Amino acid sequence: MDLEAYEKLVHSEAAARRFLLGFCWENHQRFCPRCSQRRLYRLADGRRRCARCRYTFHDFSGRWINHGALSGQQWLRLLKLFELEVSTRKMAGQLRLAYDTVYKAVTTLRLAILAHAQDGPALLGGEVEMDETYFGGRRKGKRGRGAAGKVPVFGILERDGRVSVEVVPNVRAQTVLGMAVKKVRRGSIVYTDRFQIYDALMFCGYRHLQVDHRARFARGRVYINGLEGFWSYAKERLMKHHGISPVRFPLYLKELELRYNHRHADLFTLLAEYLCDLVPNLG
Repeated sequence: MDLEAYEKLVHSEAAARRFLLGFCWENHQRFCPRCSQRRLYRLADGRRRCARCRYTFHDFSGRWINHGALSGQQWLRLLKLFELEVSTRKMAGQLRLAYDTVYKAVTTLRLAILAHAQDGPALLGGEVEMDETYFGGRRKGKRGRGAAGKVPVFGILERDGRVSVEVVPNVRAQTVLGMAVKKVRRGSIVYTDRFQIYDALMFCGYRHLQVDHRARFARGRVYINGLEGFWSYAKERLMKHHGISPVRFPLYLKELELRYNHRHADLFTLLAEYLCDLVPNLG
């Protein structure tokens, strides 16, 4: 979204709400967020009540945007700052809001991103790279595979396409194969390094090609440079947060997945759409 269009949206609260409501209600058709009933009663205070389950709601009820006491204008300004990767502390200063208020709102946005990522997009396919890495602060002792106290992450990258990354409990063959079958179409060409956990991929319906990093980093089209590039991209951006708790780390990881997959898209509008999604398991 260009700057002129953005300024028109945040010019007034009414304009901001109209923009956000466009993502909440297709063709302005309201329905109950709890049971999807379209037969509703309008109440004197502007809220609506479902004729079936009697749930009373307003326009943002049951949606991520309802988590946090921000106006429509404040949400849009926060989305723009988030798009630009401004830190939470600097956001608080620019929005003139308490740090805790902004931190809660940014966490809500990351939860919306995570929920959307779990909706199950189309499988990756064609030529695919797989690799694992470890995230965490510098520690003495063993580095890389088997390093203590670090978070293992498994990644799959579709060449000229999307990346999918997940925190995993371990990097054993069973874990990796389970992720591969869940995320990658059978018949795809899968490139990995020579770590033995990938040896069974050929028995799962994939054409498996390996590169030996002890000898070279590429052998023709057999390389995992694309995924290794994503690891560098992710680790560089995570450094600015000066430490992330293991509990919240998946939220930041999915944010980076989103930024990479939509690096040529209008991220501001996409974030607004996610923010206006219904929260899963309402009720």
